[in-house]
Amino acid sequence: MTSLANVLPRRAPSVLPGFGPALGFTLSYLGLIVLIPLAALVLRPWELGFAGFVAAVTEPRVLAALRLSFGASLIAAAINAVFGLIVAWILVRYRFPGKRVVDALVDLPFALPTAVAGVALTALYAPNGWIGSLLQPLGIQVAFTPLGVVVALTFIGLPFVVRTVQPVLQDLEREVEEAAASLGASRLQTMVRVILPAILPALLTGFALALARAVGEYGSVIFIAGNMPMVSEIAPLLIVIKLEQYDYAGAAAVGVAMLIIAFAMLLVLNLLQRWNRAR
Repeated sequence: MTSLANVLPRRAPSVLPGFGPALGFTLSYLGLIVLIPLAALVLRPWELGFAGFVAAVTEPRVLAALRLSFGASLIAAAINAVFGLIVAWILVRYRFPGKRVVDALVDLPFALPTAVAGVALTALYAPNGWIGSLLQPLGIQVAFTPLGVVVALTFIGLPFVVRTVQPVLQDLEREVEEAAASLGASRLQTMVRVILPAILPALLTGFALALARAVGEYGSVIFIAGNMPMVSEIAPLLIVIKLEQYDYAGAAAVGVAMLIIAFAMLLVLNLLQRWNRAR
């Protein structure tokens, strides 16, 4: 008679001492670091009541700040998806003098304090700055406008796309491109039908990381944005203002609204990634 142990599949041996302790440690760590703070954030604004919560997050100033934060983050992440792919392609496919320097400069937004980046960008794009003085005669003002917010978020989000796509491009064999060319595919067809489908999951991941990073950015934006209510005021700054006014429930309400919108956007991106893998 066959025993139950012989029928059930055996779990592959793991490097960790056991599944139970490892799972318990993982859940405990995530609970302390992620779930408990998020639960406190979600529970705090409910002292206003549901009607008070809705009123707090639908104020015109709050809606304008949320629209700017998420709209600018989406634009910056889309820009980084395009130009980050180009930078990663050049770093992987070509050899040129100073390549290592360029590769190191990609990581500069990681190491540079965000406040320093904000001051530097403001100095460059102010009307009397090096770049701003060139744009001023054209009627283009970057600093102290929503465009400045997009510039700052693009600066801090570029490394996420480059470093996510770069390893995938390195693993993509050149023989695949040569095979497509031998079958009569043009360079554009090779890029669209061969290379892009292979790197699309990594590109979507980089886009999601850049988007998530941009939504919560504060230090590099407050200097170049101008912080004018209803014009160039971002949601994280509005949360800080409410905290300084001791409106803790209102600040938590804005935070919960940002959490819900960010979770919905990341969920859509994850569904797109799953759909792309299932194709």
